[in-house]
Amino acid sequence: MPGYQTKLEQVAVAGVADVHIRSLLDRQQYADPQGAAAALGISSAAWPLFGLVWPSARQLAAVVAQRPVDDNERILEIGCGLALASLVCHRRGSQVTASDCHPLAGAFLLENVRLNDMAPLPYRHGDWGAPQLAELAPLCAQGPRLQGRYELIMGSDVLYERDDGGVLATFISRHAAEASEVLIVDPNRANRAPFHRRMAALGYELTETMLVVAGVEGELAWRGRVLHYRRGSVLPSLDID
Repeated sequence: MPGYQTKLEQVAVAGVADVHIRSLLDRQQYADPQGAAAALGISSAAWPLFGLVWPSARQLAAVVAQRPVDDNERILEIGCGLALASLVCHRRGSQVTASDCHPLAGAFLLENVRLNDMAPLPYRHGDWGAPQLAELAPLCAQGPRLQGRYELIMGSDVLYERDDGGVLATFISRHAAEASEVLIVDPNRANRAPFHRRMAALGYELTETMLVVAGVEGELAWRGRVLHYRRGSVLPSLDID
């Protein structure tokens, strides 16, 4: 037994076939017998967060499911967790790489790729708290570190903590192509304003789209926004319902 319990979910995303996901049973799961997560600064409370299908991840998957597929576009998902958006992009034929810092994210992705009968999907260890390590040590205990540049960088609910040093924007800049887009689905976190300023300093223009999703089965409605940053050549706008 791995020390944690899982469940199987079938996630509906408009425009693509349902995605089969193995996720953690609930937020009470925790297992770090070798201290791998602790060594990365992941607390016991934060440990299970990677392994749940969050509303923001569903909305990011819905957004990228509407994008035209460009054979020349390289896509990176940061803080991917269960990588729902990456799986949607992969199913549609995009060149996508998923990344996270959790020591189990790669293994869960491997299993979810198998559950959906997909070809292998690249996974890289991406920790924006220590981005310089990619050049110093391209391999780590979790596998290859994230390197390279991408035309689209996407993430869901990645503005969850105060970032006085701007490490997330720096990390994005390190891996973004000169002409690039950044798509972030954010559940109205309080840390947007300083992130906007840092992205503007990097040459990105911002378009925000508000999202309100009705609650189902007794759940509260979800409110958030799509943060769509663009830099470089003119890129097509997204039509978001």
